[in-house]
Amino acid sequence: MTAKQTIESGKAILGIEFGSTRIKAVLIDEDNNPIAQGSHEWENQLVDGLWTYSIEAIWYGLQDCYADLRNNVRKEYDTEIEVLASIGISAMMHGYMPFDEKDQILVPFRTWRNTNTGKAAAELSELFNYNIPLRWSISHIYQAILDNEEHVADIKFLTTLAGYIHWQLTGEKVLGIGDASGMIPIDPATKQYSAEMVKKFDDLVAPRGFGWRLFDILPKVLLAGEKAGFLTEKGAKLLDVSGKLKPGIPLCPPEGDAGTGMVATNAVKQRTGNVSAGTSSFSMIVLEKDLSKPYEMIDMVTTPDGSLVAMVHCNNCTSDLNAWVNLFKEYQQLLGIPVDMNEVYGKLYNNALNGDADCGGLISYNYISGEPVTGLAEGRPLFVRGANDKFNLANFMRAHLYASVGVLKIGNDILFNEEQVKVDRITGHGGLFKTKGVGQRILAAAINSPISVMETAGEGGAWGIALLASYLVNNPDKLVLADYLDQVVFAGNAGVEIAPTPEDVEGFNRYIVNYKAGLPIEEAAVKCKK
Repeated sequence: MTAKQTIESGKAILGIEFGSTRIKAVLIDEDNNPIAQGSHEWENQLVDGLWTYSIEAIWYGLQDCYADLRNNVRKEYDTEIEVLASIGISAMMHGYMPFDEKDQILVPFRTWRNTNTGKAAAELSELFNYNIPLRWSISHIYQAILDNEEHVADIKFLTTLAGYIHWQLTGEKVLGIGDASGMIPIDPATKQYSAEMVKKFDDLVAPRGFGWRLFDILPKVLLAGEKAGFLTEKGAKLLDVSGKLKPGIPLCPPEGDAGTGMVATNAVKQRTGNVSAGTSSFSMIVLEKDLSKPYEMIDMVTTPDGSLVAMVHCNNCTSDLNAWVNLFKEYQQLLGIPVDMNEVYGKLYNNALNGDADCGGLISYNYISGEPVTGLAEGRPLFVRGANDKFNLANFMRAHLYASVGVLKIGNDILFNEEQVKVDRITGHGGLFKTKGVGQRILAAAINSPISVMETAGEGGAWGIALLASYLVNNPDKLVLADYLDQVVFAGNAGVEIAPTPEDVEGFNRYIVNYKAGLPIEEAAVKCKK
């Protein structure tokens, strides 16, 4: 079929993902190839000290994104979207969206970005003997309880952004297991919320006398491939204000952006992983078994089909590196030389590979914001060198590239060195890998593992949730998700792989020793410079 025939016959599949700065829609064909896209830019707002997106912004953003997709389809294929084979909704994970008995939101949506939940997260981590991050939904609700917020007594339903949109489109209060694992821990054996932790929480808050128990207000947990409802007439009008889209379309379980990233990089099988490296960075390693103990710097979530995942999340990655590269752009402009930023990045990044494996003793701290993994609530970007260090351009750029994944290395060293986690393949995606081969080599050295990069990884989470929607309706052989991705979607394409060299690994290890030793300098800068 041509793309136009696919759309007109109702065989196209839609994936929509709500990112922190962009809502993106991807339309794919039966072979899982993107055939049209749409997008909408948006920004969070700081309201009463908390980061939020308004309900109005959520729906306007969804509708404008879909309208952009619809316009692009009409322009490209001279046809209209009326019926789809399936739909998937994804969004940034975690956060807090509580609703009352009239389905009205009780407080503005509190996003993953809020850090007001420190006391709650610490107490729950101790109660559960399990690392509970600040951004998880259970931290948000317990912090609201600790703060004596009146609305808590009126909660009838608590969900995430993806769960909320899916509920409004289908009437179903469900959530994909990957997104659910960012609300409260999942039991790997039952693939449901941990009954033990739910009981501990209910016992903890029982003296408060709320009229609900946790299981009563959480969305039902679903695995990839399970039925999650159909687009209602109300939902069709919410999504497509033109009224052209017909109801009755099946939806896959709504998922979080971490899960769709795993799908888009073919990293849901045990002993695989992916690293996203852009403004912030995180790694997701799919485990064969649980870790021996909880670690504050490692979050435990799941794949969309319920395998346990160790996640290392870092607040800072390429922002400081980009700021330094912009200095060279300004220098070129001063000389009157036309600037091609791809060329600037390419020259500087590739020259960094000529530097010493340990950066000649130079250290960079790329902390635009705080970095929980290294225990810093705030950040101050710093470049540090001694009088006898080898200060040249190659070492300078190499130090900044190392810094972009330095904190990621610290977290992953725990997995690989202390927990002896085994990985067969790690896939990189994001801006750090745009200059061919360089970011891959740096990351390979950092975590002492081969790194693959695939062309399709750039399609992002909207493509990932579209693949999960495809898995719902285009899987006649009933393959498990990992095999479906391997055999049907990627068909053996593992991308281009770069393995670490012993010299690079040893050099990065020397760099990270200096990096850790210099952290008190960063701490002093936070105290001294406001």
